[in-house]
This record gives sequence, C-alpha cells and structure tokens, in this order.
Amino acid sequence: MQLLVATNNRGKLSEILSLLDDLHLEIITPDQIGINLNVAEDGETYEENASLKALAFRRASGLVTLADDSGLEVDALQGLPGIHSARFSPLPKATDADRRVYLLNLLKDHHRPWTAHFHCTVAIATPQEQLYFAQGNCPGEIIPVERGTNGFGYDPIFLLAEIGLTMAELSMTQKNQLSHRARAINVALPVLLDILQRPPTPTI
Repeated sequence: MQLLVATNNRGKLSEILSLLDDLHLEIITPDQIGINLNVAEDGETYEENASLKALAFRRASGLVTLADDSGLEVDALQGLPGIHSARFSPLPKATDADRRVYLLNLLKDHHRPWTAHFHCTVAIATPQEQLYFAQGNCPGEIIPVERGTNGFGYDPIFLLAEIGLTMAELSMTQKNQLSHRARAINVALPVLLDILQRPPTPTI
C-alpha cells in the first residue's frame, strides 16, 4: 500500500511521517519519485488549498495522495493570518522568523492573552480523483517571547496553556498527541486505510 505525502515542507513532512510510522504503508515523498511541484495555494479556504495540492500531486504520481493545508488563527486579529499563514509578511522571501516578528508587531497594541488556535484540513485524493477531508484544531495563545527550538512556523510563540509549553518545546511524540495536524490525520486514518485496501480498478 503506497501513499504519497504531498508537501515540500520538511517540517510538515517530518510530522506526517512520524504520525504514519506505525501503519503498514509504504510512504512515498515527492523527492523519492522526482516530483517537484509548486502548487499555487490560491483557494479561499483550507479545504480548497488542500484539494489543489492533493489533486496536483496525485495527477503527477498516479498514487493515493495525502495533502494538508493549515494555519494559525488569532482572535484579536479576527482570524488572521489563517489560510495566509505561510505567506503572512510584507517582506519578499520572508522566513518563518520574519512572519513571527510581523505577527507580534500586529499584536503589540492588543491586550493579552492573545488567544488563538491552529487549524489543519487534510485532503486525500484517490486514483479516481475522489476527495476525502478531515479537520483538526489545537487551541492555545500567542506569547511575545519565543520559546523552544523544535517545530517550525509559529510554533515558538504558540503556547499550549494547559501544559505551559510552546509547540516548539514539545517532543515529536507530544506534538503528535496534541497538534492540529495530528488530530486531523487521526480523523482521516480510517478513511485512508479503507482507500488503500481497496482492490485496484481494472483498466480496459
């Protein structure tokens, strides 16, 4: 059973591979089969963006494909950066650190706590181009000082208040129990396994 994980983001790929590690699957990455796609994430929802990636990589590979779109939604900013989280900076070629600085600058005149949540939508594309979706959320708050060196994106400033640690202070095992991506993939797993276990459609 082969599954293509449709992402070029090393941090995201590492998390997904860890989440799927216990399954009897052959996980394929784009690099392994020579696929180098930059899919324009110009949808208006997480679902649309995840669909665009899942279908593009499925068509390039012919494999069952899993893609996701995720974002940080901050209440004081009316849900921003949301689907624009990976591109949330006026700087060209902005880094994750640039985006964190930009977000904190926008928040500095708002009263704390800066409540927020991470959201993830997973899309699974079959060889027949059927699409299946699952969602997951992780609540927390934004803090003004970075903590931790694990993870990527906004993880160093996203505090899980109930355990007193930022996402970047979690081990991979802890993150895969609590994160928005873990919750979405756990919801998707029964459907994913059902798809992968179906007999192939005969060709004429």
